[in-house]
Amino acid sequence: MTTPAPPAEQVAAVDRAVAELARGEAAWAACDLARRRQLLEQVHAATTRQAEAWVRAAAAYKDLPDGSPLLGEEWISGPYPVLTATAALAASARALEEGRSPVDDFSLGKAPGGRVAVRVLPHGVYDRLLLSGFSAEVWMPPGVTAEEVREHAGLALRRPAGTAGVGVVLGAGNITSIPVLDVLYELYANNRVVALKLNPVTDGLLDVFCAVLAPLIDVGAVRVLTGGADIGTRLVHHPAVRHVHMTGSATTHDAIVFGTGAEGAARKKDGTPLLATPVTSELGGVSPIIVVPGAWSDADLRFQAEHVVTQRLHNGGYNCVAGQVVVISADWAQKGRFLAYLRETLSKAPRRPAYYPGSDDRLMRALESYPGAEVLDERVLIAGIDAQEPGPVLTTEYFAPVLGVLELPGDASAFLSTAVRTANEDFAGTLGVNVIAHPHTIAGLGAAMDDAIAELRYGTVAVNAWTAVGYLTATASWGAFPGHTLDDVQSGIGVVHNAILLDGPERTVVRGPFRPAPRSLLHGELSLSPKPPWFVTNRTSATTGRLLTDFAAAPRWSALPAIFASALRG
Repeated sequence: MTTPAPPAEQVAAVDRAVAELARGEAAWAACDLARRRQLLEQVHAATTRQAEAWVRAAAAYKDLPDGSPLLGEEWISGPYPVLTATAALAASARALEEGRSPVDDFSLGKAPGGRVAVRVLPHGVYDRLLLSGFSAEVWMPPGVTAEEVREHAGLALRRPAGTAGVGVVLGAGNITSIPVLDVLYELYANNRVVALKLNPVTDGLLDVFCAVLAPLIDVGAVRVLTGGADIGTRLVHHPAVRHVHMTGSATTHDAIVFGTGAEGAARKKDGTPLLATPVTSELGGVSPIIVVPGAWSDADLRFQAEHVVTQRLHNGGYNCVAGQVVVISADWAQKGRFLAYLRETLSKAPRRPAYYPGSDDRLMRALESYPGAEVLDERVLIAGIDAQEPGPVLTTEYFAPVLGVLELPGDASAFLSTAVRTANEDFAGTLGVNVIAHPHTIAGLGAAMDDAIAELRYGTVAVNAWTAVGYLTATASWGAFPGHTLDDVQSGIGVVHNAILLDGPERTVVRGPFRPAPRSLLHGELSLSPKPPWFVTNRTSATTGRLLTDFAAAPRWSALPAIFASALRG
Protein backbone atom coordinates (compact mmCIF):
# COMPACT_ATOMS: atom_id res chain seq x y z
CA MET A 1 0.00 0.00 0.00
CA THR A 2 1.39 3.40 -0.96
CA THR A 3 0.29 6.89 0.04
CA PRO A 4 -1.17 8.84 -2.89
CA ALA A 5 0.85 11.81 -4.10
CA PRO A 6 -0.44 15.16 -2.79
CA PRO A 7 -1.80 17.80 -5.18
CA ALA A 8 0.78 20.02 -6.85
CA GLU A 9 -0.14 23.11 -4.82
CA GLN A 10 0.37 21.22 -1.56
CA VAL A 11 3.70 19.89 -2.80
CA ALA A 12 4.69 23.45 -3.56
CA ALA A 13 3.63 24.55 -0.05
CA VAL A 14 5.80 21.86 1.54
CA ASP A 15 8.79 22.70 -0.62
CA ARG A 16 8.36 26.41 0.04
CA ALA A 17 8.17 25.89 3.82
CA VAL A 18 11.31 23.73 3.86
CA ALA A 19 13.18 26.23 1.66
CA GLU A 20 12.17 29.08 3.97
CA LEU A 21 13.37 27.12 6.98
CA ALA A 22 16.67 26.34 5.27
CA ARG A 23 17.17 30.08 4.87
CA GLY A 24 15.82 30.76 8.38
CA GLU A 25 18.41 28.47 9.90
CA ALA A 26 21.02 31.20 9.51
CA ALA A 27 18.76 33.65 11.31
CA TRP A 28 18.22 31.14 14.10
CA ALA A 29 21.97 30.53 14.38
CA ALA A 30 22.45 34.28 14.77
CA CYS A 31 20.09 34.37 17.76
CA ASP A 32 22.28 34.36 20.86
CA LEU A 33 21.11 33.14 24.26
CA ALA A 34 19.58 36.47 25.21
CA ARG A 35 17.60 36.63 21.98
CA ARG A 36 16.41 33.05 22.35
CA ARG A 37 15.28 33.76 25.87
CA GLN A 38 13.40 36.83 24.65
CA LEU A 39 11.67 34.72 21.99
CA LEU A 40 10.53 32.29 24.70
CA GLU A 41 9.16 35.19 26.70
CA GLN A 42 7.28 36.35 23.60
CA VAL A 43 5.82 32.87 23.03
CA HIS A 44 4.81 32.86 26.70
CA ALA A 45 3.02 36.18 26.24
CA ALA A 46 1.36 34.99 23.03
CA THR A 47 0.14 31.84 24.78
CA THR A 48 -1.39 34.00 27.50
CA ARG A 49 -3.28 36.01 24.88
CA GLN A 50 -4.42 32.90 23.02
CA ALA A 51 -5.35 30.73 26.02
CA GLU A 52 -9.09 31.32 25.81
CA ALA A 53 -9.20 30.78 22.05
CA TRP A 54 -6.99 27.69 22.47
CA VAL A 55 -9.44 26.05 24.88
CA ARG A 56 -12.44 26.99 22.73
CA ALA A 57 -10.85 25.46 19.63
CA ALA A 58 -9.93 22.27 21.50
CA ALA A 59 -13.42 22.00 22.99
CA ALA A 60 -14.93 22.42 19.52
CA TYR A 61 -13.17 19.46 17.96
CA LYS A 62 -13.62 17.34 21.09
CA ASP A 63 -17.31 18.35 21.22
CA LEU A 64 -17.24 19.52 24.84
CA PRO A 65 -20.16 21.79 25.76
CA ASP A 66 -19.80 25.15 27.44
CA GLY A 67 -19.87 24.80 31.19
CA SER A 68 -18.59 21.24 31.24
CA PRO A 69 -16.13 20.51 34.06
CA LEU A 70 -14.15 18.51 31.46
CA LEU A 71 -13.02 21.81 29.95
CA GLY A 72 -10.52 21.81 32.77
CA GLU A 73 -8.65 19.10 30.89
CA GLU A 74 -8.17 21.48 27.98
CA TRP A 75 -6.83 24.28 30.18
CA ILE A 76 -4.48 21.99 32.09
CA SER A 77 -3.19 20.00 29.09
CA GLY A 78 -3.27 22.84 26.54
CA PRO A 79 -1.98 26.35 27.31
CA TYR A 80 -0.94 25.61 30.90
CA PRO A 81 2.05 23.31 30.17
CA VAL A 82 3.21 25.59 27.35
CA LEU A 83 3.29 28.52 29.78
CA THR A 84 5.27 26.55 32.36
CA ALA A 85 7.62 25.13 29.71
CA THR A 86 8.45 28.50 28.16
CA ALA A 87 9.17 29.92 31.62
CA ALA A 88 11.41 26.96 32.53
CA LEU A 89 13.28 27.02 29.22
CA ALA A 90 13.78 30.76 29.57
CA ALA A 91 15.29 30.18 33.03
CA SER A 92 17.67 27.61 31.53
CA ALA A 93 18.71 30.06 28.81
CA ARG A 94 19.28 32.77 31.41
CA ALA A 95 21.45 30.44 33.50
CA LEU A 96 23.65 29.72 30.48
CA GLU A 97 23.78 33.46 29.68
CA GLU A 98 25.15 34.02 33.17
CA GLY A 99 27.73 31.27 32.84
CA ARG A 100 25.88 28.83 35.08
CA SER A 101 24.47 25.35 34.51
CA PRO A 102 20.66 25.07 34.19
CA VAL A 103 20.72 22.59 37.08
CA ASP A 104 22.49 24.92 39.51
CA ASP A 105 19.16 25.92 41.05
CA PHE A 106 18.07 22.29 41.51
CA SER A 107 19.14 19.87 44.19
CA LEU A 108 20.96 16.69 43.20
CA GLY A 109 20.62 13.54 45.23
CA LYS A 110 21.05 9.80 44.97
CA ALA A 111 18.79 7.09 43.59
CA PRO A 112 19.12 3.28 43.63
CA GLY A 113 21.91 1.77 41.56
CA GLY A 114 24.31 4.66 42.09
CA ARG A 115 22.17 6.99 40.01
CA VAL A 116 22.13 10.77 40.29
CA ALA A 117 18.62 12.13 40.90
CA VAL A 118 17.74 15.70 39.97
CA ARG A 119 14.88 17.01 42.11
CA VAL A 120 12.65 18.97 39.72
CA LEU A 121 9.43 19.18 41.77
CA PRO A 122 8.76 21.04 43.97
CA HIS A 123 10.87 23.91 42.70
CA GLY A 124 10.08 27.06 44.59
CA VAL A 125 7.44 28.06 47.08
CA TYR A 126 4.58 28.17 44.57
CA ASP A 127 5.10 24.49 43.71
CA ARG A 128 5.10 23.61 47.39
CA LEU A 129 1.72 25.28 47.78
CA LEU A 130 -0.06 24.45 44.52
CA LEU A 131 1.29 20.90 44.26
CA SER A 132 1.62 20.15 47.95
CA GLY A 133 2.58 16.54 48.50
CA PHE A 134 3.72 15.96 44.91
CA SER A 135 7.36 15.52 43.97
CA ALA A 136 9.37 14.49 40.93
CA GLU A 137 12.95 13.46 40.30
CA VAL A 138 14.76 12.85 37.04
CA TRP A 139 17.06 9.86 37.37
CA MET A 140 20.19 9.76 35.28
CA PRO A 141 21.63 6.45 34.05
CA PRO A 142 23.99 4.56 36.37
CA GLY A 143 27.57 5.80 36.12
CA VAL A 144 26.73 9.43 35.28
CA THR A 145 28.26 11.73 37.91
CA ALA A 146 26.82 14.89 39.38
CA GLU A 147 29.65 16.85 37.78
CA GLU A 148 28.74 15.43 34.37
CA VAL A 149 25.11 16.32 34.90
CA ARG A 150 26.03 19.95 35.56
CA GLU A 151 28.58 20.09 32.77
CA HIS A 152 26.33 18.76 30.03
CA ALA A 153 22.98 20.30 31.01
CA GLY A 154 21.93 22.75 28.33
CA LEU A 155 22.41 20.40 25.37
CA ALA A 156 22.59 22.28 22.06
CA LEU A 157 21.70 25.55 23.77
CA ARG A 158 25.33 25.61 24.92
CA ARG A 159 26.29 26.15 21.25
CA PRO A 160 23.61 28.41 19.76
CA ALA A 161 25.45 28.99 16.49
CA GLY A 162 25.85 25.27 15.82
CA THR A 163 22.45 24.61 14.28
CA ALA A 164 21.45 21.16 13.05
CA GLY A 165 19.36 21.80 9.97
CA VAL A 166 15.64 21.44 9.29
CA GLY A 167 13.59 19.13 11.50
CA VAL A 168 10.03 17.91 11.09
CA VAL A 169 7.56 17.53 13.96
CA LEU A 170 4.52 15.39 13.22
CA GLY A 171 2.06 16.80 15.73
CA ALA A 172 -0.21 14.79 18.00
CA GLY A 173 -3.98 14.87 17.65
CA ASN A 174 -5.03 14.27 21.24
CA ILE A 175 -3.30 16.52 23.80
CA THR A 176 -3.08 19.99 22.33
CA SER A 177 0.11 21.15 24.06
CA ILE A 178 2.17 18.35 22.51
CA PRO A 179 2.82 19.96 19.09
CA VAL A 180 4.01 23.25 20.58
CA LEU A 181 6.14 21.58 23.26
CA ASP A 182 7.76 19.33 20.66
CA VAL A 183 8.60 22.34 18.48
CA LEU A 184 10.20 24.10 21.44
CA TYR A 185 12.29 21.05 22.29
CA GLU A 186 13.55 20.70 18.74
CA LEU A 187 14.54 24.36 18.66
CA TYR A 188 16.08 24.70 22.12
CA ALA A 189 17.42 21.24 22.94
CA ASN A 190 18.45 20.16 19.45
CA ASN A 191 19.00 23.49 17.70
CA ARG A 192 16.90 22.54 14.66
CA VAL A 193 14.50 24.83 12.85
CA VAL A 194 11.11 23.16 12.59
CA ALA A 195 8.37 22.33 10.12
CA LEU A 196 5.35 21.43 12.27
CA LYS A 197 2.84 19.24 10.43
CA LEU A 198 -0.46 19.22 12.33
CA ASN A 199 -2.52 16.09 12.80
CA PRO A 200 -5.73 16.71 10.79
CA VAL A 201 -7.74 16.24 13.98
CA THR A 202 -6.26 19.49 15.30
CA ASP A 203 -6.61 21.63 12.16
CA GLY A 204 -9.06 23.82 14.07
CA LEU A 205 -6.13 24.97 16.20
CA LEU A 206 -4.09 26.20 13.22
CA ASP A 207 -4.72 29.89 13.87
CA VAL A 208 -4.02 29.50 17.60
CA PHE A 209 -0.78 27.62 17.03
CA CYS A 210 0.37 30.13 14.43
CA ALA A 211 -0.34 32.98 16.85
CA VAL A 212 1.43 31.25 19.74
CA LEU A 213 4.48 30.43 17.61
CA ALA A 214 4.44 33.77 15.75
CA PRO A 215 7.69 35.06 17.32
CA LEU A 216 9.51 31.96 16.09
CA ILE A 217 7.74 31.99 12.75
CA ASP A 218 8.71 35.62 12.22
CA VAL A 219 12.37 34.90 12.88
CA GLY A 220 12.26 32.13 10.27
CA ALA A 221 12.66 29.20 12.69
CA VAL A 222 9.19 27.62 12.42
CA ARG A 223 6.63 26.86 9.72
CA VAL A 224 3.24 25.23 10.33
CA LEU A 225 1.61 22.95 7.76
CA THR A 226 -1.68 21.10 7.52
CA GLY A 227 -2.78 18.18 5.37
CA GLY A 228 -3.11 14.43 5.42
CA ALA A 229 -0.72 11.50 5.26
CA ASP A 230 0.36 12.50 1.76
CA ILE A 231 1.69 15.82 3.01
CA GLY A 232 3.39 14.15 5.95
CA THR A 233 5.03 11.65 3.63
CA ARG A 234 6.27 14.39 1.31
CA LEU A 235 7.63 16.31 4.27
CA VAL A 236 9.51 13.53 6.06
CA HIS A 237 11.10 12.35 2.81
CA HIS A 238 12.12 15.84 1.71
CA PRO A 239 15.84 15.79 0.85
CA ALA A 240 16.51 18.94 2.89
CA VAL A 241 15.02 17.51 6.10
CA ARG A 242 17.63 16.30 8.58
CA HIS A 243 15.46 14.87 11.37
CA VAL A 244 11.90 13.73 12.13
CA HIS A 245 10.15 13.66 15.51
CA MET A 246 6.71 12.09 15.82
CA THR A 247 4.05 11.44 18.44
CA GLY A 248 1.58 8.62 17.94
CA SER A 249 1.46 4.85 18.03
CA ALA A 250 4.11 2.24 17.29
CA THR A 251 1.98 1.17 14.31
CA THR A 252 2.06 4.67 12.84
CA HIS A 253 5.80 4.89 13.51
CA ASP A 254 6.44 1.66 11.62
CA ALA A 255 4.27 2.77 8.71
CA ILE A 256 6.29 5.97 8.37
CA VAL A 257 9.70 4.39 8.91
CA PHE A 258 9.28 1.08 7.07
CA GLY A 259 6.11 1.50 4.99
CA THR A 260 2.91 -0.52 5.15
CA GLY A 261 1.73 -3.95 4.11
CA ALA A 262 3.92 -6.92 3.32
CA GLU A 263 6.68 -4.73 1.91
CA GLY A 264 6.83 -2.67 5.10
CA ALA A 265 6.92 -5.81 7.24
CA ALA A 266 9.77 -7.19 5.13
CA ARG A 267 11.76 -3.95 5.47
CA LYS A 268 11.29 -4.01 9.23
CA LYS A 269 12.42 -7.64 9.40
CA ASP A 270 15.47 -6.90 7.26
CA GLY A 271 16.33 -3.68 9.12
CA THR A 272 16.14 -1.57 5.95
CA PRO A 273 13.96 1.45 6.69
CA LEU A 274 12.16 3.26 3.93
CA LEU A 275 12.86 6.52 5.77
CA ALA A 276 16.61 7.10 6.02
CA THR A 277 16.29 10.32 8.03
CA PRO A 278 17.01 9.98 11.78
CA VAL A 279 13.83 9.63 13.82
CA THR A 280 12.90 10.24 17.44
CA SER A 281 9.48 9.52 18.82
CA GLU A 282 7.11 9.59 21.76
CA LEU A 283 4.71 6.70 21.27
CA GLY A 284 2.05 5.07 23.36
CA GLY A 285 1.74 1.63 24.83
CA VAL A 286 -0.23 -0.24 27.46
CA SER A 287 0.29 1.47 30.81
CA PRO A 288 -0.12 -0.69 33.93
CA ILE A 289 -1.68 0.55 37.16
CA ILE A 290 -0.19 -1.62 39.92
CA VAL A 291 -2.37 -1.56 43.06
CA VAL A 292 -0.39 -2.95 45.99
CA PRO A 293 -2.59 -4.66 48.60
CA GLY A 294 -2.90 -3.08 52.02
CA ALA A 295 -5.38 -2.03 54.71
CA TRP A 296 -7.37 0.84 53.19
CA SER A 297 -10.30 2.79 54.57
CA ASP A 298 -13.52 2.93 52.61
CA ALA A 299 -12.70 6.53 51.66
CA ASP A 300 -9.29 5.39 50.39
CA LEU A 301 -10.91 2.71 48.21
CA ARG A 302 -13.33 5.20 46.69
CA PHE A 303 -10.70 7.89 46.09
CA GLN A 304 -8.24 5.50 44.46
CA ALA A 305 -11.01 4.07 42.28
CA GLU A 306 -11.57 7.63 41.02
CA HIS A 307 -7.81 7.93 40.54
CA VAL A 308 -7.69 4.79 38.39
CA VAL A 309 -10.73 5.78 36.34
CA THR A 310 -9.16 9.19 35.72
CA GLN A 311 -6.05 7.53 34.37
CA ARG A 312 -8.26 5.66 31.89
CA LEU A 313 -10.92 8.25 30.98
CA HIS A 314 -9.04 11.56 30.99
CA ASN A 315 -9.41 13.06 27.51
CA GLY A 316 -11.82 10.24 26.69
CA GLY A 317 -9.07 7.64 27.02
CA TYR A 318 -7.12 9.14 24.11
CA ASN A 319 -3.83 9.54 25.94
CA CYS A 320 -0.56 7.80 25.13
CA VAL A 321 -0.10 7.25 28.85
CA ALA A 322 -3.68 6.34 29.75
CA GLY A 323 -3.77 3.54 32.30
CA GLN A 324 -5.19 0.49 30.53
CA VAL A 325 -4.73 -2.49 32.85
CA VAL A 326 -5.18 -2.48 36.63
CA VAL A 327 -2.92 -5.09 38.23
CA ILE A 328 -4.24 -6.15 41.64
CA SER A 329 -3.65 -8.96 44.11
CA ALA A 330 -6.02 -11.89 43.88
CA ASP A 331 -5.42 -12.36 47.62
CA TRP A 332 -6.26 -8.79 48.66
CA ALA A 333 -9.07 -8.90 51.19
CA GLN A 334 -10.47 -5.60 49.89
CA LYS A 335 -10.29 -6.52 46.22
CA GLY A 336 -14.06 -6.96 45.84
CA ARG A 337 -14.89 -3.61 47.42
CA PHE A 338 -12.28 -1.82 45.33
CA LEU A 339 -13.58 -3.34 42.11
CA ALA A 340 -17.13 -2.38 43.07
CA TYR A 341 -16.08 1.26 43.42
CA LEU A 342 -14.15 0.97 40.16
CA ARG A 343 -17.27 -0.21 38.29
CA GLU A 344 -19.40 2.48 39.89
CA THR A 345 -16.97 5.29 39.04
CA LEU A 346 -16.37 3.99 35.51
CA SER A 347 -20.10 3.99 34.91
CA LYS A 348 -20.91 7.37 36.49
CA ALA A 349 -17.97 9.43 35.20
CA PRO A 350 -19.07 12.26 32.90
CA ARG A 351 -19.99 11.10 29.42
CA ARG A 352 -18.25 12.54 26.39
CA PRO A 353 -18.26 11.96 22.63
CA ALA A 354 -15.80 9.51 21.09
CA TYR A 355 -14.07 12.23 19.11
CA TYR A 356 -10.86 10.45 18.13
CA PRO A 357 -10.96 8.62 14.78
CA GLY A 358 -11.34 4.84 15.03
CA SER A 359 -12.37 4.80 18.68
CA ASP A 360 -15.60 2.85 18.15
CA ASP A 361 -13.84 0.23 16.03
CA ARG A 362 -11.16 -0.27 18.69
CA LEU A 363 -13.89 -0.60 21.32
CA MET A 364 -15.63 -3.27 19.28
CA ARG A 365 -12.38 -5.18 18.77
CA ALA A 366 -11.92 -5.27 22.53
CA LEU A 367 -15.43 -6.67 22.97
CA GLU A 368 -14.80 -9.27 20.27
CA SER A 369 -11.60 -10.39 22.04
CA TYR A 370 -13.31 -10.51 25.45
CA PRO A 371 -16.95 -11.63 25.07
CA GLY A 372 -17.41 -11.57 28.84
CA ALA A 373 -16.41 -7.92 29.18
CA GLU A 374 -18.83 -5.50 30.84
CA VAL A 375 -20.15 -2.46 28.99
CA LEU A 376 -20.62 0.36 31.49
CA ASP A 377 -22.22 3.36 29.82
CA GLU A 378 -20.10 3.00 26.64
CA ARG A 379 -16.96 2.11 28.64
CA VAL A 380 -15.60 -1.42 28.59
CA LEU A 381 -14.36 -3.19 31.73
CA ILE A 382 -12.47 -6.44 31.17
CA ALA A 383 -12.31 -8.10 34.59
CA GLY A 384 -10.97 -11.55 35.34
CA ILE A 385 -8.18 -11.53 32.76
CA ASP A 386 -6.47 -14.92 32.67
CA ALA A 387 -2.89 -14.33 33.80
CA GLN A 388 -1.71 -17.32 31.78
CA GLU A 389 -3.50 -16.30 28.58
CA PRO A 390 -4.28 -12.60 29.02
CA GLY A 391 -5.10 -11.90 25.39
CA PRO A 392 -4.49 -8.63 23.55
CA VAL A 393 -5.30 -6.17 26.36
CA LEU A 394 -1.67 -6.29 27.60
CA THR A 395 -0.19 -5.77 24.15
CA THR A 396 -2.74 -3.67 22.24
CA GLU A 397 -3.07 0.03 22.98
CA TYR A 398 -6.80 0.48 22.50
CA PHE A 399 -6.77 4.30 22.63
CA ALA A 400 -10.39 4.13 23.73
CA PRO A 401 -12.27 3.79 27.04
CA VAL A 402 -11.21 0.19 27.69
CA LEU A 403 -9.97 -0.84 31.14
CA GLY A 404 -8.71 -4.30 32.06
CA VAL A 405 -8.17 -5.93 35.46
CA LEU A 406 -5.40 -8.50 35.88
CA GLU A 407 -5.13 -10.42 39.14
CA LEU A 408 -1.83 -11.82 40.40
CA PRO A 409 -1.24 -13.75 43.62
CA GLY A 410 0.55 -12.72 46.78
CA ASP A 411 0.79 -10.38 49.71
CA ALA A 412 2.30 -6.92 49.26
CA SER A 413 5.91 -8.03 48.86
CA ALA A 414 5.33 -11.12 46.69
CA PHE A 415 2.66 -9.39 44.63
CA LEU A 416 4.83 -6.33 43.96
CA SER A 417 7.71 -8.47 42.77
CA THR A 418 5.45 -10.42 40.39
CA ALA A 419 3.69 -7.27 39.19
CA VAL A 420 6.99 -5.55 38.35
CA ARG A 421 8.16 -8.57 36.39
CA THR A 422 4.82 -8.79 34.56
CA ALA A 423 4.85 -5.08 33.71
CA ASN A 424 8.38 -5.35 32.33
CA GLU A 425 7.96 -8.58 30.39
CA ASP A 426 4.33 -8.87 29.31
CA PHE A 427 3.10 -5.33 28.64
CA ALA A 428 3.68 -3.49 25.37
CA GLY A 429 5.45 -0.16 25.66
CA THR A 430 7.60 1.57 28.26
CA LEU A 431 6.20 5.11 28.48
CA GLY A 432 4.63 5.09 31.93
CA VAL A 433 3.67 2.85 34.86
CA ASN A 434 1.62 3.76 37.93
CA VAL A 435 1.95 2.24 41.41
CA ILE A 436 -0.66 2.84 44.11
CA ALA A 437 0.19 1.81 47.66
CA HIS A 438 -0.85 2.80 51.18
CA PRO A 439 1.87 4.77 53.05
CA HIS A 440 2.02 2.05 55.73
CA THR A 441 2.54 -0.57 53.04
CA ILE A 442 5.32 1.49 51.47
CA ALA A 443 6.98 1.85 54.86
CA GLY A 444 6.67 -1.87 55.49
CA LEU A 445 8.20 -2.72 52.13
CA GLY A 446 11.18 -0.47 52.85
CA ALA A 447 14.02 -0.91 50.37
CA ALA A 448 11.91 -3.35 48.32
CA MET A 449 9.76 -0.43 47.19
CA ASP A 450 12.78 1.55 46.00
CA ASP A 451 14.11 -1.54 44.27
CA ALA A 452 10.78 -2.05 42.51
CA ILE A 453 10.83 1.52 41.17
CA ALA A 454 14.37 1.01 39.92
CA GLU A 455 13.47 -2.29 38.27
CA LEU A 456 10.51 -0.92 36.34
CA ARG A 457 11.68 -0.21 32.80
CA TYR A 458 9.50 2.80 32.09
CA GLY A 459 10.25 6.39 31.16
CA THR A 460 8.02 7.69 33.95
CA VAL A 461 7.17 5.83 37.15
CA ALA A 462 4.47 7.35 39.34
CA VAL A 463 3.82 6.34 42.94
CA ASN A 464 0.40 7.42 44.25
CA ALA A 465 0.17 9.80 41.33
CA TRP A 466 -0.61 9.53 37.64
CA THR A 467 2.36 9.59 35.28
CA ALA A 468 0.69 12.53 33.51
CA VAL A 469 2.00 14.66 36.40
CA GLY A 470 5.42 13.98 34.87
CA TYR A 471 4.12 15.22 31.54
CA LEU A 472 2.88 18.42 33.18
CA THR A 473 6.20 19.03 34.96
CA ALA A 474 8.17 21.07 32.44
CA THR A 475 11.53 20.32 34.01
CA ALA A 476 10.93 16.55 34.05
CA SER A 477 11.88 14.33 31.13
CA TRP A 478 9.14 12.70 29.09
CA GLY A 479 9.52 9.70 26.84
CA ALA A 480 10.06 5.96 26.72
CA PHE A 481 12.63 4.10 28.75
CA PRO A 482 15.92 4.37 26.82
CA GLY A 483 17.30 1.66 24.59
CA HIS A 484 14.65 1.06 21.94
CA THR A 485 15.51 0.74 18.27
CA LEU A 486 13.70 1.47 15.03
CA ASP A 487 12.74 -2.16 14.53
CA ASP A 488 11.58 -2.57 18.16
CA VAL A 489 10.46 0.93 18.97
CA GLN A 490 8.01 0.16 21.81
CA SER A 491 7.11 3.63 23.23
CA GLY A 492 9.71 5.56 21.27
CA ILE A 493 13.24 6.85 21.08
CA GLY A 494 14.49 9.96 22.90
CA VAL A 495 12.85 12.37 25.34
CA VAL A 496 11.09 15.73 25.18
CA HIS A 497 10.08 18.46 27.68
CA ASN A 498 13.18 18.27 29.93
CA ALA A 499 13.32 22.06 30.17
CA ILE A 500 16.55 22.05 32.18
CA LEU A 501 18.00 20.22 29.17
CA LEU A 502 19.59 17.25 30.92
CA ASP A 503 21.78 15.10 28.72
CA GLY A 504 20.41 11.55 28.37
CA PRO A 505 18.05 11.18 31.35
CA GLU A 506 16.89 7.66 32.14
CA ARG A 507 13.49 8.23 33.72
CA THR A 508 11.30 10.50 35.79
CA VAL A 509 9.93 9.31 39.14
CA VAL A 510 6.80 11.08 40.39
CA ARG A 511 5.30 10.73 43.85
CA GLY A 512 1.99 12.02 45.16
CA PRO A 513 -0.19 11.91 48.28
CA PHE A 514 -2.18 8.73 48.88
CA ARG A 515 -5.16 10.74 50.18
CA PRO A 516 -6.50 14.21 49.40
CA ALA A 517 -6.65 16.94 52.03
CA PRO A 518 -7.92 17.20 54.66
CA ARG A 519 -7.78 13.40 55.17
CA SER A 520 -4.09 13.45 54.31
CA LEU A 521 -3.34 15.73 57.23
CA LEU A 522 -5.49 13.68 59.59
CA HIS A 523 -3.37 10.63 58.72
CA GLY A 524 -0.01 12.34 59.06
CA GLU A 525 0.70 13.00 55.37
CA LEU A 526 2.29 16.40 54.78
CA SER A 527 0.02 17.33 51.89
CA LEU A 528 -2.50 20.13 51.49
CA SER A 529 -3.64 18.98 48.02
CA PRO A 530 -7.38 18.33 47.64
CA LYS A 531 -8.76 16.15 44.85
CA PRO A 532 -6.54 16.98 41.85
CA PRO A 533 -8.18 19.15 39.17
CA TRP A 534 -7.34 16.58 36.45
CA PHE A 535 -9.64 13.98 38.06
CA VAL A 536 -12.59 13.26 35.78
CA THR A 537 -14.80 13.41 38.88
CA ASN A 538 -13.66 16.93 39.84
CA ARG A 539 -16.65 19.27 39.72
CA THR A 540 -14.63 22.50 39.53
CA SER A 541 -11.95 21.34 37.10
CA ALA A 542 -12.81 23.95 34.47
CA THR A 543 -12.60 26.86 36.91
CA THR A 544 -9.47 25.56 38.61
CA GLY A 545 -7.81 24.84 35.26
CA ARG A 546 -8.50 28.36 34.04
CA LEU A 547 -7.15 29.85 37.27
CA LEU A 548 -4.01 27.72 37.15
CA THR A 549 -3.38 28.80 33.57
CA ASP A 550 -3.83 32.43 34.52
CA PHE A 551 -1.38 31.91 37.38
CA ALA A 552 1.19 30.27 35.08
CA ALA A 553 0.91 33.30 32.82
CA ALA A 554 1.78 35.64 35.72
CA PRO A 555 2.70 33.90 39.01
CA ARG A 556 1.67 36.03 41.97
CA TRP A 557 0.54 35.62 45.54
CA SER A 558 -2.75 37.44 44.97
CA ALA A 559 -3.97 34.68 42.62
CA LEU A 560 -3.59 31.85 45.13
CA PRO A 561 -6.75 32.31 47.28
CA ALA A 562 -9.07 31.89 44.27
CA ILE A 563 -7.18 28.79 43.12
CA PHE A 564 -7.36 27.19 46.57
CA ALA A 565 -11.05 28.06 46.95
CA SER A 566 -11.91 26.48 43.60
CA ALA A 567 -9.74 23.42 44.20
CA LEU A 568 -11.28 22.75 47.60
CA ARG A 569 -14.77 22.70 46.06
CA GLY A 570 -13.72 19.96 43.61
